[in-house]
Amino acid sequence: MSLDAKASSVVDFLSVVERLKRTKRTGWINNGISGPESIADHMYRMGIMAMLIEDPTLDRHRCIKMAIVHDLAEALVGDITPYDGVSKEKKREMELDGMREIAKTLGDSEYAKEIEALWLEYEDDETAEAHLVHDLDKCEMIQQAMEYERSDGKDLESFFASTKGIFRHPQVQSWVEEIYRRRKNAGASGAPPSS
Repeated sequence: MSLDAKASSVVDFLSVVERLKRTKRTGWINNGISGPESIADHMYRMGIMAMLIEDPTLDRHRCIKMAIVHDLAEALVGDITPYDGVSKEKKREMELDGMREIAKTLGDSEYAKEIEALWLEYEDDETAEAHLVHDLDKCEMIQQAMEYERSDGKDLESFFASTKGIFRHPQVQSWVEEIYRRRKNAGASGAPPSS
């Protein structure tokens, strides 16, 4: 593939990725959050979180890459939540089709193969790196829920309840405990405690 053809395919791919910057996360919209984060916002903070992991048994660089591609298919299929009435099987099928379509924009390149492989590894959730990135996905969500409780005065308990006891990595568990501690100190709804 010529340099011009590669450039064209990369720009096409980046235009698909741009949709993640515009697509707001469904869970926050459904809970009436004003100015909710985008899918890209969520993935970005997960990438930063992966950088902060101190675990020599994990391939940290792989975790960072996986974090920034794990929701890539949502650029085409949208942010499907468990409350949208779509089965896990159907969601996976839709997202797999989306990932294949997205990867096609990059042609038969090594980076297209890497992005698709990282996404599949995350979806299969069989490696230590995938386990960690799943933990980061949910940890980032409750971090954001805590922040929205403070900024919007909402009770977002359902987000916390949906993740209770699911965290596997000790460092992420410590972050989650800190989030819960701060949330408790702020009051159940995230509003500052009354004096």
